[in-house]
Amino acid sequence: MADTAVTMTVTEPRGPLLPTRAPVEAPAPGWVRVSVVASGVCGNDIGTAAATGKNVCFPVTPGHEIAGFVAEPGAGVEGYAVGVRVAVGWFGGSCGRCAYCRTGDVVHCPERMTPGLAYPGGWAQTVTVPADALARIPDGLGFFEAAPFGCAGVTTFNAVRKAGTRAGGRVAVFGIGGLGHLALQFAARNGYETVAVARGAGREQEARALGAHHYIDSQAQAPGAALKALGGADHVIYTASSTGPADEVLDGLRTHGRLTLIGVDAGSVSIPAGRLVADGITVTGHLTGSPREIEEAMGFALTTGVRPTVERMPLEEAGKAVERLRSGNAPFRIVLDADTSN
Repeated sequence: MADTAVTMTVTEPRGPLLPTRAPVEAPAPGWVRVSVVASGVCGNDIGTAAATGKNVCFPVTPGHEIAGFVAEPGAGVEGYAVGVRVAVGWFGGSCGRCAYCRTGDVVHCPERMTPGLAYPGGWAQTVTVPADALARIPDGLGFFEAAPFGCAGVTTFNAVRKAGTRAGGRVAVFGIGGLGHLALQFAARNGYETVAVARGAGREQEARALGAHHYIDSQAQAPGAALKALGGADHVIYTASSTGPADEVLDGLRTHGRLTLIGVDAGSVSIPAGRLVADGITVTGHLTGSPREIEEAMGFALTTGVRPTVERMPLEEAGKAVERLRSGNAPFRIVLDADTSN
């Protein structure tokens, strides 16, 4: 075992992400040290990397889309031998005692932990996490494909499958970015008639390649009205970071339609009470998934061909990756390569 490992850290609010060498320590009982191979860059990491929250404890190491292999299990850990390929996502452990945990809804545990926030995250060569945060990566799925499933993948997978959309129904994905390009694939592979909604005509070709049957340019036409002209959507998965257009998108729902918010900001959604009652529409939010659900998402992806579109960047360029994400000049997903010899 190496004595130290490279980790990307922030040491002051809005400070730079700098590579440092941190001591490699044995995991506590019930925890597992993971050798990181790939670590995704998510929109939520922008806030983590800014390190401006009230309860920030420096140094901060972001990263909650992690893929690697078990390097050292702590005392009492069973089923995770050295070398087992694992992923860790936004869910980074829970209390195991509360009503949510006891009914399997671990992501809503009031003591839920998130890598990068509750403890040092995955923008490093090694990360130590609770054993209950681990998801096994199936054979045939590479580390750089697996990393985004810890957050973006499982979130969109669950949003599609838990909506209860009728067989052959129409599912629209609003925002074809890091989340949306996965939601679109999951909806198409589940057999739904899919509609991609994005800004500009230039996204149509790639949206159709991902499985879209229809494309709506939100700059050229109001998306809710355009969806209504198609006959309405049974389900709209809203992945855009701004809730501004959400009110108009509601016009595109069929009777008993559902709007699922994944991308959010500090805004709100206004719903006329009469419409809510008369049309029986549902507006709901959705948050990530459990390690078991991460495994299910990866298994489904493996058999159906769903894959994240990723661009690799060196671990030491994590700061550049955040800037690209913040500016909007980023591919669907950026994944950091923890091999610093590259």
